[in-house]
Amino acid sequence: MYARINTFEGAPEGIDASVEHVRTMVLPVARGIDGFAGLLALGDRTTGKTIGITFWRSLEAMHASEQAADRLRDEVAAASNERVVSIEQYEVLLDEKGP
Repeated sequence: MYARINTFEGAPEGIDASVEHVRTMVLPVARGIDGFAGLLALGDRTTGKTIGITFWRSLEAMHASEQAADRLRDEVAAASNERVVSIEQYEVLLDEKGP
């Protein structure tokens, strides 16, 4: 599995709008992309920093999704008046969730 990590900065009061946009507009599109394996959104309501992590079944799937990811990332940033700080890609080496 592979992960793309998108880091955003914006006003703390924009976090809820960002999450709502991801829930209603991004997730439906992402679910339709071949190889999509999930999404995790993290946020700091004090600083306004948010991190979106998308998971992909293969490196090829992650690379094939880049054009759609670029568009979706820009939409999220515009919807909540955030700026994209970084985009990173990693192989998932361990994936353990609680009970």
